[in-house]
Amino acid sequence: MERPLEKPADKKLNRELKVPAPSKANKIEKPVEQAPITKPSNENKPAEQPNEKAVPVQPVPSKPEQEKPKAKKEQAIARGLNLHASKKHCMYICSFIKNKPIEQSLKELQEVISMKRAIPFKGEIPHRSQKGIMSGRYPVKVSGQFIYILKALKGNIISGNMDLDKARITEASASWASRPQKRGGMRFKRTNVILKAKEIQEDKK
Repeated sequence: MERPLEKPADKKLNRELKVPAPSKANKIEKPVEQAPITKPSNENKPAEQPNEKAVPVQPVPSKPEQEKPKAKKEQAIARGLNLHASKKHCMYICSFIKNKPIEQSLKELQEVISMKRAIPFKGEIPHRSQKGIMSGRYPVKVSGQFIYILKALKGNIISGNMDLDKARITEASASWASRPQKRGGMRFKRTNVILKAKEIQEDKK
């Protein structure tokens, strides 16, 4: 007798079921379990103190520096070096302002510049009708240079804490300075002048 033909479905049943090995592509990646994040406990922390308001620091006021009193000087000096003036004229002006106050000397020299007062000279010089002198001249340029020296002397008296009203010109002298030579063997006129002032107490009569 002939065997009945097996259906293809029956063949499949008779075969051993073989489960194919899973391929790498078919692998399902499991999510990695992360460790739970633990927050630090506040049990061991010290209790926070309330914020104190910052007190502004005030600067310490500095003490004003006390100015030291300036020492009073005994005399004041002013010099005029290399003046373009005649030594003879300077000598007569020095003798004219000697033993006089500064303000009076400045006033009288201004009158000399304006030709209202003459400086007493010696020698064969024209006579003047001014009271107290016989002959004299009007050295205008030299008087202007002496005014600058007298103003410097006045400033030195004030800076030296001296009394301007009591100050008198005690010394006034003129001497030759270095005289440059010019053509013909002659020399230019150059003069050095020095003025000194001191306080003089007038005796009350």
